[in-house]
Amino acid sequence: MSHVLFPVILSGGAGTRLWPLSRELYPKPFIRLLEEHTLLQATARRLAALDEMRAPIVACNEAHRFLVVEQLRAVDVAPSAVLLEPVGRNTAPAIAAVALEALALDDGGDPILLVLPADHVIRDESRFAGAVRSAVREAASGHLVTFGVTPAHAATGYGYIKAAGPAGVSDDGRRVERFVEKPDAAAAAGYLEEGGYYWNSGMFVFSASGYLRELGAHAPAVRDAVTQAHRNAAEDMGFLRLEAESFARSPAVSVDYAVMEHTSAAVMVPLEAGWSDVGSWAALADLGEKDEADNVARGDTLLEGVRNTYVDAGDRLVAAVGVSDLVIVDTADALLVTSKDAVQDLGEVVARLGSAGRGEHRVHRKVHRPWGMFHDLHSGDGFKVKHIVVNPGQALSLQSHRHRAEHWVVLSGTARVTRGDDTFMLSESQTTYIPLGAIHRLANPGTVPLEVVEVQTGGYLEEDDIVRYEDAYGRVGSVDTEPEG
Repeated sequence: MSHVLFPVILSGGAGTRLWPLSRELYPKPFIRLLEEHTLLQATARRLAALDEMRAPIVACNEAHRFLVVEQLRAVDVAPSAVLLEPVGRNTAPAIAAVALEALALDDGGDPILLVLPADHVIRDESRFAGAVRSAVREAASGHLVTFGVTPAHAATGYGYIKAAGPAGVSDDGRRVERFVEKPDAAAAAGYLEEGGYYWNSGMFVFSASGYLRELGAHAPAVRDAVTQAHRNAAEDMGFLRLEAESFARSPAVSVDYAVMEHTSAAVMVPLEAGWSDVGSWAALADLGEKDEADNVARGDTLLEGVRNTYVDAGDRLVAAVGVSDLVIVDTADALLVTSKDAVQDLGEVVARLGSAGRGEHRVHRKVHRPWGMFHDLHSGDGFKVKHIVVNPGQALSLQSHRHRAEHWVVLSGTARVTRGDDTFMLSESQTTYIPLGAIHRLANPGTVPLEVVEVQTGGYLEEDDIVRYEDAYGRVGSVDTEPEG
């Protein structure tokens, strides 16, 4: 049977351990953390080092669909398919949906899946490609392959794989003796001293049919729910929208718990390629370029007597004096200061923000939309000021608001404004007023970005006060809180 290689990019999760830079509606995969490309883009570009294969299949949160497509387009990657998860159910159901789609796309073959999270860093791409080739040979012979990273230190933030002797058809394949939960410091040190233990990378290679067969044997409720969700999936503007009710019936479980810890076909291929899952600010600090005092500084910073500290200054000057072993991250609406030893507890802070009804865990002040972006500049009692950028040829939805009026001032470019039954053009320094309840639309018919200052007034100014009547991005309806407003 033929074996086509389908890379799979999993782009889900909220990345709470990198808050306040990573947020629910603009999480870690879409952020430039180390280089000119985002982690999602770097993952896609990394595939160029591999042998001939199909374009990747992406599984993502429905709310991130336009971010995924736009970021991949920017690096000239056109995915074979983008699957939309209507609700988060962890990696086992997501991979099952991708496996079913790969089988459909391969039309009778049994494709091999290279499953990659969208938010990992790999420094040595040639070594990565070599490990993938070994893993593909193992998968073609019926094994389910996981990559084990040679541990650099006694880490407590990773699960471990205990590997035994050679297994399979490649020189690199190792029999998996057992998977180990994230250990405490003493146990992690013991693993390093004993040898034979590897960090669990969360990357996999297996055939689509092999994965589905093992999933059916060990987690049939996942396989059955996802099979139904894929069977009832609907095409939507180039996306494949998995059927929500069936997908939600799937247990929320990782591929490790559902399959890899139970199958007798598991094989591990060692990976020594400068891997990191960038799982915390401390991990990101380890990847950065350090000064003579072991500091990593990004942006406009001034450090005096500072040691072993990570500073991300965002858009303004950050000065630090006489401190050590800290993480300092500044954004437009939130400042994080924590010791490196406490970064693993950051999720608790994010959870408290959510339970308090605050928005800083969910969105930035700068919000990306499929038509462009907006940036909240200032707000007060009964008013809000935004900077809006509409990309050439793009338009906001035809919409109205129940609780606010809007005043638009064109800063640059040309605006085509729909207000009720009227449509008219505005150029630089011209203005218009949108009364409360008026049906309206802002569009950019030009070839350069349209920049507008919007002043909102009213008793309720949140983003869910939108009723959509027409929309180029398939978001017609009311009270829509997606990040593409």
